[in-house]
Amino acid sequence: MLRTDLRIDRVLGIERTRAALHAIESGDTAEEHFTAVGDDWDVEERARAVLDQLGLGHIGLDHTVGEISGGESVLLRLAALLLARPEILLLDEPTNNLDLFARRRLYEAVDAWSGVLVVVSHDLELLERVDQIADLRDGEVTLYGGTWSDYQRALAVEQEAAERMVRVAEADVQRQKRELGDAHAKLARRRRYGQKSFENRVAPKIVANTRKAAAEVSSGKHRAVHAERLAEARSRLDTAVEAVRDDDEIRIELPRTKVHPGGDVLLLRDLELRHGSRVDGGFELRGPERVALLGRNGAGKTTLLRTIAGELAPVEGEMAVHVPLRFLPQRLDLLDDGLSVVENVKRFAPAATPNEIRARLARFLFRGARADRPVETLSGGERFRATLAALLLAEPAPKLLMLDEPTNNLDMASVRSLTAALEAYEGALVVASHDVTFLRSLGISRWLVLDGTLRPTTEGEAREGFADR
Repeated sequence: MLRTDLRIDRVLGIERTRAALHAIESGDTAEEHFTAVGDDWDVEERARAVLDQLGLGHIGLDHTVGEISGGESVLLRLAALLLARPEILLLDEPTNNLDLFARRRLYEAVDAWSGVLVVVSHDLELLERVDQIADLRDGEVTLYGGTWSDYQRALAVEQEAAERMVRVAEADVQRQKRELGDAHAKLARRRRYGQKSFENRVAPKIVANTRKAAAEVSSGKHRAVHAERLAEARSRLDTAVEAVRDDDEIRIELPRTKVHPGGDVLLLRDLELRHGSRVDGGFELRGPERVALLGRNGAGKTTLLRTIAGELAPVEGEMAVHVPLRFLPQRLDLLDDGLSVVENVKRFAPAATPNEIRARLARFLFRGARADRPVETLSGGERFRATLAALLLAEPAPKLLMLDEPTNNLDMASVRSLTAALEAYEGALVVASHDVTFLRSLGISRWLVLDGTLRPTTEGEAREGFADR
């Protein structure tokens, strides 16, 4: 985080050069000023050009960080990097917490960047702008050429080949087992025949014993060869299984969340929110609609959701929620860290038996002892799944589910878990998000934007980042 008292020119790394330029312009010809400027006589013009490119042209170089928004401060740090003109640009989750307008500006800056770019991101639209994907898995990095879509296609081919190798290896193990069993049976028959021949021998005893010993040695070698082949086949199977990606997915059914088409869910009429945003006229949500709530950072999206959830009172207007409602805020603080996953879900569904809860949690990938782990020991992705499970398994079942920036700070596995869970959800859904790709994957039926008032919009306008507004 940047200190709020820092001036913009200092964050951009041009404070000393600007001061020297202003000194020279005022008539001070001291050598140190010319040394400070070097060849950078147009630094202010370059700085303003970069700020304008990132949608920050309204910010003066003498302003402070405290006068700009959080999203603008992220773009300001990017502006500082661009001004430094490095050969390699490193970006770590650059679109986290950026609104659609700021994301669009960042995408444009990435498109215009001519140097080497290394970016860590879960933003699929950003990853469609790269020409290589480095996949970090189990401590190893594998490079794939192309964009995110190219990477996904390459993974699908690899996965299909790996699964085919597993089937081949499994068949080989079964064949080697049969051959080992056949070898044992054949050797047993030879042993019985040899014993009978020994008992009915016509050759001298010493010759018969020698033949018997040789046969036993041969039988042992034969057994060992087949056992070795079986061990090798099992080893090949283990290797083939390891090559298959074990990406477990949530598979649930949530029939109790069903909302019938046309059923009353939510009514807002002439609602004025804290901080000034409004819902003019009437807004109704009926049936299992899926609504995307868009808008710039600070527009009041969270305030609207918290008002609907009953956490904040409206300044004026009418509001009616007709169905059981659950709200997933940006901060995952709904669970008690000191309780286990099972105990936390029990808080949301007190009538459910422990066995019922465990059976349902298994669908959220909390199986066996994993469900007994305290929440404070969970990883970020596990904590998110546990929170999602608690909300969706709550009693009464939620028929209106509201999510506030759910993909912020989530890895791709967690986003897949969320998407899978919401595919099974049969109620009404309202999602505030800047991730248009994620919203589209949910099958959004209505797109709304809050920009002073709540109004309809389109996916296309959202993808353009409301550039003209």
